[in-house]
Amino acid sequence: MRKKRDYVILTFRTTTDAMAMEAQCAACGISGRLIPIPREITAGCGLAWRIAPEQYEQNRDAIAALHIPFEQIVSLRI
Repeated sequence: MRKKRDYVILTFRTTTDAMAMEAQCAACGISGRLIPIPREITAGCGLAWRIAPEQYEQNRDAIAALHIPFEQIVSLRI
């Protein structure tokens, strides 16, 4: 069984926003991953960006500078 880890999850209203997050983070070298919305969260488009908490703290300003609208930020163990 895979060990659960803590992550910061960013959710989006549209699939376009989620995919823009993936593309722009890759271009900027920000680690993370596009995932299906975890069942513990209710959100608009069904996709979310998963990033380790320490990576989120380190890149918080860079993520904000991307100007991609997100619905919510949730800390979750998945």
